[in-house]
Amino acid sequence: MRNQAGRILLLMLLCASLMTPALSRHRKSNTKQSQGNFDYYLLSLSWAPNYCAEHPGDNSQECKSGNHKGFVLHGLWPQSNEGQPPMSCTPASPVAADIVRHMLEYFPSRGLIQHEWEKHGTCSGLSSQEYFAKVEQAFKSVQPPDRFKNLSSDKSFAPKDVDQSFAESNQASADAFRISCHAQELVGVEVCMSKDLKIQSCAISLRECPASSVLMHQLK
Repeated sequence: MRNQAGRILLLMLLCASLMTPALSRHRKSNTKQSQGNFDYYLLSLSWAPNYCAEHPGDNSQECKSGNHKGFVLHGLWPQSNEGQPPMSCTPASPVAADIVRHMLEYFPSRGLIQHEWEKHGTCSGLSSQEYFAKVEQAFKSVQPPDRFKNLSSDKSFAPKDVDQSFAESNQASADAFRISCHAQELVGVEVCMSKDLKIQSCAISLRECPASSVLMHQLK
């Protein structure tokens, strides 16, 4: 009886040892599949005057007086048509110094560049060089409406009017744009784009700002 129990225990240990490498391979496979496994991109543009008004001690380029920064690049995020978007898909190495220097022409800070690579770029299925080239291409392809380029006083707009202004400026449908807000102030505009960076309709799951109007602080 004792020998039989011992054989059963030995068999269980053998099965466990055989299953461990298989489980490990399965986990690695799932991690690899998550890279590049998304439906479309979301180009996020922040309204700098509102950010700077809430962060008076920020000395970044977007907040320096006289720079007249309006919509600035926040990031390019892989998105899913259903469910949560992929984030932080693999461990991220530091972005190369030459890439960082170049992308500072578009991003307001070095820290944001590294953050965007870690949280979103690692899910794109691209190298950091390829990813940031795509970010630059996406940012340059979207034209902010003229009505916001010289905003000389604080004004409130209905979210749907901001969407429509972007649609007209980019010859696209208004449902390709979403407004993000906080406490009835504009945080930014999000542009839905295909994997080849064509502006497209956003997924139904992507929320719009629920406020009836959003405040946009003037350019400084």
